[in-house]
Amino acid sequence: MFEKSFITDCEGPLTLNDNAFEIAAKFIENGGELFKILSLYDDYLVDIVKKEGYKAGNTLKLILPFFAVENLTNDILIDFSKNHIYAVSDSKFLLKYLKEAMNTYIVSTSYGQYIEAVSDYMEVSFQNTFYTNVDIDSLQLNDEEIQKIMEFKGLILNNPEDYELFDDIFFNQISKMGIYDEIRKIEVVGGLGKKLAIDEIIERDSIDVNEILYIGDSITDVEPLEFARKNNGISISFNGNEYPLKVAEIAIVSPNAVTTAVIANIYADNDKEKVLEFINDYNVSNDLKQLFNDYDIDEEIKNKFFNVFAEDFPLIQIVTDDNYEDILKVSKEMRNNIRGQDIGGLG
Repeated sequence: MFEKSFITDCEGPLTLNDNAFEIAAKFIENGGELFKILSLYDDYLVDIVKKEGYKAGNTLKLILPFFAVENLTNDILIDFSKNHIYAVSDSKFLLKYLKEAMNTYIVSTSYGQYIEAVSDYMEVSFQNTFYTNVDIDSLQLNDEEIQKIMEFKGLILNNPEDYELFDDIFFNQISKMGIYDEIRKIEVVGGLGKKLAIDEIIERDSIDVNEILYIGDSITDVEPLEFARKNNGISISFNGNEYPLKVAEIAIVSPNAVTTAVIANIYADNDKEKVLEFINDYNVSNDLKQLFNDYDIDEEIKNKFFNVFAEDFPLIQIVTDDNYEDILKVSKEMRNNIRGQDIGGLG
């Protein structure tokens, strides 16, 4: 057991996937478009309405009736997930290093079927993961309900910004169906759910609240990033959109996870102030190789970093009011470039 814990979101910092979006796009006609519309609605309920008891990432619950119509099963999700893992370059290297440096956890909004596949691929203990637990096999619809859900799908696709219509569909009509008894039991690990996972990690590892590093990239990471920053831990937006970038203290914009390994290496052996000192020096240094030597960066991490980045070095900055807009622009560009416009544009 180490004195510090590294806690990372999965989709974004480790993988390029949006597993639920990809499942929708694969198995539902016009499912990709449907998922994008529901994702924007999800952002609206969290960011604008601030709906009581509603968690960021609940798109994973909103889409479930449409999965049920297509007769998706746990086995289908498991098989699809295992065969569709697209990793951020050197994320496996990052996690291999972390096993010897810090307590390491994946805290993800994603379905457990996908996270189990990722943990196997990344060689991370599944016991050190948190995820949205969904038993697809338990979601049943009768013939009349199937017809209604298909009608709702058409209405949503034809009226993508009619959120009053969506409120009626999801909170009045579907809530009266038998399937809702199972859906309402599902605890989405997003937003507050991720913060609760951090509470459990801190208790499990018997560490201080200021001995954590949290890294994320989307709206589901706002609460854990705020918690880490408020308690003097490390909070990092990795190729994030506006949601994490507004609350994280540090921004990384990079196509490769070795950049995260650099920060993790410094934090594992030092305190937060040393990390911030390194970032300031990184942005004014004319000799990064010497800088890495001065900060005793692990030899394997250092060599990999300079093999990956010959000249065009990644952005690592402390976020301020003055540089926020500039960072957001390049962060979104990187996000879209490596994950694709469809996934990069999701909240």
